[in-house]
Amino acid sequence: MQRLIFVILGFIIISASPAQAKILAAVSISPQAYFLKQIAGDRADVVVMVPPGADAHTYEPKPRQLTELGKAAVYFAVGMDFEEAWLPRFAAVNGKMAIVHTDAGIEKIPMVAHDHEAEEHGHDKAKGGKDHDRDTAKAAEKHGQDKAEAGHGHEHHDGEPDPHVWLSPKLAKVIGASMRDALIQADPEGASAYAAGYDRFAAECDTLDGDIKKIFTGLPAGEHKFMVFHPSWGYFARDYGLTQEPIEQLGREPGPKVLAALIKEAKADGVKVVFVQPQMSVTQAATIAKGIGGTTAAIDPLAEDWPAGLLGAAKALRQGVVGQTENK
Repeated sequence: MQRLIFVILGFIIISASPAQAKILAAVSISPQAYFLKQIAGDRADVVVMVPPGADAHTYEPKPRQLTELGKAAVYFAVGMDFEEAWLPRFAAVNGKMAIVHTDAGIEKIPMVAHDHEAEEHGHDKAKGGKDHDRDTAKAAEKHGQDKAEAGHGHEHHDGEPDPHVWLSPKLAKVIGASMRDALIQADPEGASAYAAGYDRFAAECDTLDGDIKKIFTGLPAGEHKFMVFHPSWGYFARDYGLTQEPIEQLGREPGPKVLAALIKEAKADGVKVVFVQPQMSVTQAATIAKGIGGTTAAIDPLAEDWPAGLLGAAKALRQGVVGQTENK
């Protein structure tokens, strides 16, 4: 009987003990959620603003998500387009929520337009002269107004910083460090847990970086170009000695002349695979693939399983690059 009493008392004491209070953190995209879960473990719940399958450049949060943000302790921004318009609104929803720009310590590479873009528009500009310049300036001003009013946009301009920093394992460690520091500030009692979680995450990034380097070891000599619809893979390409050749021209689909030039260039380079992003239209990528007698293949920059997504992309890209060499 006494043993039973002790068991019951123990159960009552355990039940009465306050459970570990979790903090609620919000992120823009799924890869960030992966980072956060590795660092915070069970100490934090996460709200992901851009759901699987949505375009992170043009996404508009739902009312339900804005309600969830009202309970969040911290928002981890990463530099996506929609954040520019929406972060002030998020702050208005929850004035106590800290907004952390996890990309702040990263030196970004510029988005660069394809040369064929200038070729197509340069001819028209030469014909139009000053009138063309004036009309172009007015159109640009009008577009800027429309974009500001809409609150979002999917148009990059030559020289603007590339936002896709999470696709580099090296830069992911920088993002993770910002998360760790902000979590410690929001939840000081969990400091040691967040520090340990970050150390594990950083080690995982180093291992992933090494595994990807092995995948690209021994590539045949050449430019190692790959053709992709949306230029998400600039940092990845830089890290592993590749060159991405985008179909999309700084947020705009190419015109017929550029499309024809891209097909001609792809044939000259021996390209047989055109890589596409699942969240975006594949129509023009499929047109190029058909024109070169090749295929399309999906590589997802917003994969929820971040390491598996990068490894899968690396394997697909290596196969595509090797295929170019074999087809020349």
